[in-house]
Order: sequence, then structure tokens, then C-alpha cells
Amino acid sequence: MIEKHFSTPLKAADLLELRIGDLVYLTGTLVTGRDEVYRRVISLGCASPVDLRNLGVFHAGPIVRKLPNPENGWEMVSIGPTTSMRMESCQEEFLEETGARLIVGKGGMGSKTAKACRRLGAVHTVFPGGCAVLAATLVERVAAVYWLDLGMGEAMWVLKVKNFGPLIVSIDTEGNNLFGKNIQLFIEKKEAALKTLCPT
Repeated sequence: MIEKHFSTPLKAADLLELRIGDLVYLTGTLVTGRDEVYRRVISLGCASPVDLRNLGVFHAGPIVRKLPNPENGWEMVSIGPTTSMRMESCQEEFLEETGARLIVGKGGMGSKTAKACRRLGAVHTVFPGGCAVLAATLVERVAAVYWLDLGMGEAMWVLKVKNFGPLIVSIDTEGNNLFGKNIQLFIEKKEAALKTLCPT
């Protein structure tokens, strides 16, 4: 396991060095996007209002407060990761369409995303669940918001972050899948344990 600190725009060569289990800390631009953003971009064919090439996309539905002074914009209150598997069916298409390089979410993703990460040189990472308030402290400011008609949790929030992490690499650019690997390991351990409990 290694620890890496990256700034946006992300470089393809940097991501190639990552392996499952590595830790990443991100500085720069991170954009939220989950179910409804994916639906607009993929199913409805809407162009992303943010150029996501070589950026990170955070599967998250934040709680954001409008500040009294319009010039100050918005304040991030809480931003916890959304279960990434909800985006599995169209993650490959989303990466290909937008050019995003790094996905941040919760839990693992499946074989379709692993294949896409290998083909497109992207990675999936997980932010620890239950740390939504901590994550908000790593957001220096909200730079912009798009598609707010979708609601606060589904809109695209453009965030400026500093040392945002730890992000645990769950799928690397070779298509290795940490959650998939662990599932197989647990199955093997379970089968071995069952044999000791119920010998034939």
C-alpha cells in the first residue's frame, strides 16, 4: 500500500501507478454526480455543464447551505458518499462520455466498471462511510452548482478541495477489484470453515 497526493487535472501516468488498497488524497476540483446526473448525461443525452476531463466525480448527495451574503455563495455542511453500485449499469458510458478519471464513492463496483477502468485508464476509490461531516471540512469552497432543478442531493456541485481523503483505491487501471477480490477470499474462508463444522 502506498499513499499518493494528486492535484487536478489528473495525469494518466499518475493513475497508472495506483494499485488496489493504495490511498489517495486529492487537491483541486471534485464534482458531485450520481443517479440523476448519470441519467441526464447517458439516458437523456445532455452534455455535462462541467468539463470533467481528467477530474474526479464524487458519488454523493451533499447538504449545502446558502449563505446570507450572495457573494459568499454556498457552505458545505455534510457530504457523505453514495453507494457506487447504483451507477454500475452506466458507469462505463459515463467515463467514456465525460473523460472523468477518478470516481469517489462508497462500497465496491462490479465487472463492468472494472473493465471500463482498465480500458479508459480510470480508477474507482472509496471514501470512508459515516464521515460526511469530516468530508465537508475538506471542501475549501463551493465553486459552482449546476442542475439544481434536480434537487440539492442530485445537483452537480463543483467543489474546491484540499487533501480530500483518504480515498482507498478499489478498482485500479488494470481492472483489479478490491471488493471482488475480498468477496472471493471470504467465500473461500467460509467454505473452509463449513468443512470443519460439518465434516463429510
